[in-house]
Amino acid sequence: MDRTQKAEAVEWIGNVFDSNAVVVVANGGLTVSEMESLRGELRKAGANMKIVKNRLAKIAISGKPSEKLSDLFQGPTAIAFSEDPVAAAKAVKDYAKDNDKLKILGGAMGEEILDVNGVNALASMPSREELLASIVMTITSPAANIAGAIGAPASNIAGILETLEKREAA
Repeated sequence: MDRTQKAEAVEWIGNVFDSNAVVVVANGGLTVSEMESLRGELRKAGANMKIVKNRLAKIAISGKPSEKLSDLFQGPTAIAFSEDPVAAAKAVKDYAKDNDKLKILGGAMGEEILDVNGVNALASMPSREELLASIVMTITSPAANIAGAIGAPASNIAGILETLEKREAA
């Protein structure tokens, strides 16, 4: 890797930490097929993963709020990242449940530094799509209740008239 490639890598890593939710993982011992499986799960969730050079990652985050994570970059490390703050954390946590070779070390979300427990808490939150669906249901629920309330008196009147008609016939 020459100087320009290193400079580009440092800039890219810095941009990832600035604009995404990032999970730092120790991936020592993962086979190529396990790593491809993990990347596939991340892609399904709308996230990505990149193995980074520790020295370049430390340079990229120096002077930034995520600089506190520089101690995590030791040994084989990778970063999982996504625009949706929950997607990368959820996919990595789910994969780590089944594969003990993958260890979550910590992460960052904006200026917030997350330890392992913070990443796990983030992973347990609903995704962006789930939150949007919940908001839509909350907004449309009163409209459905109003429609039901408006339609209910008419059905009640019809039922009463039917009962009265049956009584007169009897």
